Amino acid sequence: MTVVIAELSYYPVKGCAGTSASEAVLTPAGLAHDRSFMVVSTEGVFRTQRRDPRLALIRPAIDADGTRLTLRAPGHDGVHIDVDASGPRRDVDLFGAAYLGIDQGDAAAAWLSDVLGTPSRLVRVPPEHDRVTDGRIPGTSGYADSSALHLISRATVDLLNGKLAERGAEPLPMDRFRPNIVVAGWDAHTEDRAHHLTIGTAELGYTKPAIRCAVTLVDQGLGRRAGPEPLRTLASYRRAPQGGVALGTKYAVLRPGKISVGDEVAVGTWGEPEVP
Repeated sequence: MTVVIAELSYYPVKGCAGTSASEAVLTPAGLAHDRSFMVVSTEGVFRTQRRDPRLALIRPAIDADGTRLTLRAPGHDGVHIDVDASGPRRDVDLFGAAYLGIDQGDAAAAWLSDVLGTPSRLVRVPPEHDRVTDGRIPGTSGYADSSALHLISRATVDLLNGKLAERGAEPLPMDRFRPNIVVAGWDAHTEDRAHHLTIGTAELGYTKPAIRCAVTLVDQGLGRRAGPEPLRTLASYRRAPQGGVALGTKYAVLRPGKISVGDEVAVGTWGEPEVP
């Protein structure tokens, strides 16, 4: 069976809803516009669905050239933002690491504070952002948790859903795992061993397993936690040696390019999986 991209998604605002795409430009920092904005507290600390699950209700839309951002949420009028890419920088905190962000103004801040019920600001990655991400192959990203890309196969999620069914639990949709690239045609967990990929005109290099957190507990349609799954079931078969549970894989961008749904995924180098 041919192995292809089945779904593409990018997340303009970290922690908020994703945008599906049929094709995308792949930059050194991941899919164009992916996690290029971030919601922060008034002190500059990033907001996450781990603590603010209502972020999932916010649906961003950004123009192709990145100059206009629209935010929408149920029960609220949308807000339109002319993106500021050159304003004063402010300090922001992402997992305790210090970065810079460009504040996007009081209208965005007031709208987010109303939707989330807590004082918030919106910042954009500045053009000089030069973050170096960790893993086997260093790379860069915007405000993503770590590496530029998160990839998972349909079979991997199908296997998990089968195990959930055995426990009497409901299957989970793909959006619980917030991937950038969903692959069809692999057996479950093949992505653990695929260390060099060519897709379209782009090349990806394996960095590390995707360690799953409490965001997977949030119903993305309702913006609230929905129980102990999938972490409880993942703990029964996907414990990572470095701690936590893993599902899916993170990649750095070795060669930017354009990728599309339906593109063949070719593996140039296989490696041993880090998760048994």
